[in-house]
Amino acid sequence: MTRPVLIALPGNDARADRLAAAVNGDRIALHYRRFPDGESYLRIDAELTDRDVVLVATLDRPDPKIPRLLFAADLVRDLGARSVLLVAPYLPYMRQDHRFHPGEALTSVSFAERISAAFDGLVTVDPHLHRYPTLDAVYSIPGRVVAAAPALAAWIAASIEQPLVVGPDEESEQWVRAVAEARGLPWRVMTKQRFGDHDVRITAPSLAGLDDRRPVLVDDILSSGATLADAARVLVEAGLPMPACAVVHGLFGDRARETLAEAGIETVVCSDTVDAPEARIDLAERIAPAVRELLESC
Repeated sequence: MTRPVLIALPGNDARADRLAAAVNGDRIALHYRRFPDGESYLRIDAELTDRDVVLVATLDRPDPKIPRLLFAADLVRDLGARSVLLVAPYLPYMRQDHRFHPGEALTSVSFAERISAAFDGLVTVDPHLHRYPTLDAVYSIPGRVVAAAPALAAWIAASIEQPLVVGPDEESEQWVRAVAEARGLPWRVMTKQRFGDHDVRITAPSLAGLDDRRPVLVDDILSSGATLADAARVLVEAGLPMPACAVVHGLFGDRARETLAEAGIETVVCSDTVDAPEARIDLAERIAPAVRELLESC
């Protein structure tokens, strides 16, 4: 099979380099700039006829990134690519999966339709599925979901003595369970009750016999940091040491770092699905098999 071509969207060069090495692919540059009026200019100086092309673009804070991604997909097709795959370690627009109020846009469906029309396959890491049972329920192209849990578990086992894996709320249980079971670690999930828009109460589970353990809060997304901060306070009040935090997608909203610091949390790591100083868990070797599998089916 001809070596695949990997092309990084702006800001994804290091990520694409690691993935190209993992899949034995060729890296080709995308020349991108903006005209003075803000419109995009793209150019590829390479022969792509009958080549399988993988565009690498994590899509946190997605709105400025989406037009150039779709333009790039169109460009490589115009240049003769045999297939065009998207590796989006962080996949956005999964939140609005239901019309909660009349007139709301189902952006998860709209976004999925556009990506499905532009690409032949999709690889992502732990998408934030709620009401969709699988990625295939909303995307019409072949998709592969890569689990970050083994990588998080490896970091915890190597970095934390006597760890206890803890989920800050019930929604985190699937990641907590997967991380803990990957290394045979004890785990617990906290309970979150909402009494109003700004009135949330987190309750610790039974921690009997675990007071010699260092808790590690595990979740899929760190956005505001408020839930992790509240959970840390509850665990400390219950007599455990200050927890570390290990999350899949470190989005880090405007005051997230300050919120975590004010709670006393010092150790925070995430995977490299999103660029952040805390992104110390490399997933290229875990993403690579999913990419190879899709390439073989093209």
